[in-house]
Amino acid sequence: MIFYIRNFFFAYIATIGFAILFNTPKSVLLKTGFGGAIGWGLYSYLNHITGNIVLATFIASFFIALIGEIFAITDRKPITVFIIPGIVPLVPGFGIYFTMLSILEQNYERAAQYGSEALLISIAIAGALTIVLSLNSYRKQLQQKSYKTPFK
Repeated sequence: MIFYIRNFFFAYIATIGFAILFNTPKSVLLKTGFGGAIGWGLYSYLNHITGNIVLATFIASFFIALIGEIFAITDRKPITVFIIPGIVPLVPGFGIYFTMLSILEQNYERAAQYGSEALLISIAIAGALTIVLSLNSYRKQLQQKSYKTPFK
């Protein structure tokens, strides 16, 4: 249990750090950190339970995007303010680094293993964000249709 609390805290701090780096407004830094920390906590829990990094990344990215969507609506800020710093802890930098290192060491089998895993993680992140952003677009279209009056 202490492992997950520690992960939550460090992910919170790291997400706020990236949010500051990306010039996120100061008024939303704490919410941005919360989204990233929830995503990382969910990722580490699901990865421990299922052992499937790609599935854990997809679900965590999905929830980061949902949380970002909620915060974007309540704070009237762009959704990217919340999503981009929140996703950064899930980016497969470790896998990309070891892919390049394996290529330099001419260990192509290991490079293919690390590279394919990093690619699948990246696709999982992109897929989860695409689903949530599509739902957001659909919600906005429904909202606009409901505001139209039948009189001209």
